Formats: sequence, C-alpha cells, structure tokens
Amino acid sequence: GEAAVEAIIEEREKKGSFKSIHDLIKRVNQRTVNKKSLESLAYAGAFDCFKEYHRAQYFFIAPGESINTLEKIIRFGNQYQAQLTSNTNTLFGDLKMADVTPPSIAPCEPWPLVKLLDYEKDVTGMFMSGHPLDNFLFEIKHYGLTTIAEFNEFKEAVNLHPNPGRLFRIGGLVAEAQHRISKNGNKYGVFFIEDYTSKMELTLWSDDYVKMSNYLEPGRVIFLTGCFKQRYNKSEFEFKVAGITLLESLMKSCTKKLQIEVHPKYVTPGFIEFIEGNVQSYPGKSCLRFCISEPLSKMKFAMYTIDNGFQMNDEMAKYLQQKPELDVVVELT
Repeated sequence: GEAAVEAIIEEREKKGSFKSIHDLIKRVNQRTVNKKSLESLAYAGAFDCFKEYHRAQYFFIAPGESINTLEKIIRFGNQYQAQLTSNTNTLFGDLKMADVTPPSIAPCEPWPLVKLLDYEKDVTGMFMSGHPLDNFLFEIKHYGLTTIAEFNEFKEAVNLHPNPGRLFRIGGLVAEAQHRISKNGNKYGVFFIEDYTSKMELTLWSDDYVKMSNYLEPGRVIFLTGCFKQRYNKSEFEFKVAGITLLESLMKSCTKKLQIEVHPKYVTPGFIEFIEGNVQSYPGKSCLRFCISEPLSKMKFAMYTIDNGFQMNDEMAKYLQQKPELDVVVELT
C-alpha cells in the first residue's frame, strides 16, 4: 500500500492533479498501483475528490455484466497504456494514437453511512468521514442516554453514589465482540462498545448471553439498559445488562410523548402542513403535545392530538433537528 501511495503522489507532483478517475488510471503504473491498492483507496474515500461518482459505484456490477466498475476502469487503464507503449515503439511513433474509450460508470444507490464507515475502518483502522452514531443524534440528545465517559466515571466510584443501582440507558457501536466457552462448558460473551466520548467492556453470562448474543456483532449500533448490582456476599458491584436492542428502534419503542414548544410566529403553514402529514403517515400510540409560548406576554397554552396518536419516526426527528427555534422534550415509556 505504501509504494502505491508514493507512486500516486510522485505522478501528481510531476504532472499535476488528477482530473478524474480515468485520468488517474491512465497515468499510474499498475504494477505498483494494483487492483488491491485501488480497491483500498476507493473504500477509504481517496477517490471522493472525483465528485461525479460515489464509493458504491466503483464496486457496483451493472445488470448483465460480470465485473464491477473499478475492474472496468483498471481494464481501460491497461488498454490505454498498452496502446501508448505500442505507439511509442513503432517507426511511426509520431502518429496520433487511436482513442481508447473510457468505460461508462453505471448509477447505483450510495452506501448507507454505517456500511461506508465499516469499509473505511476496515482499510484505515479508523472512521474518517463520520461516525456510525451520526445517524442517531436526535436519540442521543432527547432519550436520556448516558455517555460512556459518564458511565465509566460512575463505575470508578460506584460505592460512593447514593443510588448505585440507578438505571442506565446507553447507546453505542459494538467495536469488538468475543464469543467464548467457560471451563465448565457454558457459553458467554465479552464485547466492547464505544460512543463519541469513550469505550467500555461488558460481559454477558449464561441466559443473558443466550437471549442477547445476536447483538454481539462488530459494527452494530445498539441501545442497552442495565444497572449495577452488588455481588453476592461481597462489597463489589458489577454492571448487569437488562436488555439490548438496536438503537434504530429506540424512537419507535420508547416514545411515550413528544412535546414541541413553539413561539406563535413559527406556527407557519409549512409547519402545520408537515406535522399534519407526518402524523397521518405514521399512526401509532405516542402522544403529541404542542405548547404555544409567548415569553414577553407570559402566554402559554397546550394542545394535544386527541383523535389518534402517532409513531415517532426519522422524518419527524430530522425535521425537528433542522428547527432550532423549536424546543423539544421527549417523555419515555
């Protein structure tokens, strides 16, 4: 990999920036910058500077074809360089070289953020374009989640807290998971989860492992609940996981009531239209409460959705995140 990167940098410094992926493949030495190197560069986002294509397109196999786009680009580069070498070695090297047509790149859907970041971390060892939790900022802010840094701080001094058995709600990425068998033959699992703030290690034993082991998969974004319990006949505490689910299901399963406080001037036709359409599109059992507030006149009154409830959803969360003038409170089940 290092030799390939050095060869690309050297070519760029000699003859200028690469104008496109086709320009790059025509200019680099493919014995040094081989298929594996090009795949790693694509996964890592090195070709994101070529704005006309996204990463998924390089690995997309169009209907009726047997190779992906990157392989077609590599083949084009080989043909171009072979033609160039052949033309140079003839007696008529000054003749115009025949055109080698670049392959067309078929459109396809971009990768979801989690998949894009998984590939990115596989080849670079880190997340560079974002974090898997970026899709869950609304949940992190409004659903009472404890950061892992706060959890670790609590854990260090659990004996000193007045309520050591309090319930924790934690969301994070499964960074590593190990499925093991104890000396007496019982299965258990050790896994590490991380968020923006820190990392933690947890263990699932016996029945808990059987019930929740399917979530112990690196790359999964999970929501877990649990509390510290005192060990039998000992003064030490250990954290016991009560439940695990996917973080993406949190809004649907844990929203009892959504309250939106808004100034009268922001109750626009567009606001009303979106709320009305969203509630109709996502019927459910959660309550929606509006609080119209005018601080200067100290006026405040509330309105509820009475006829039927709604189900909290990604569209609503995204809309509310884009409206900083709205005060949002989520009451949990």
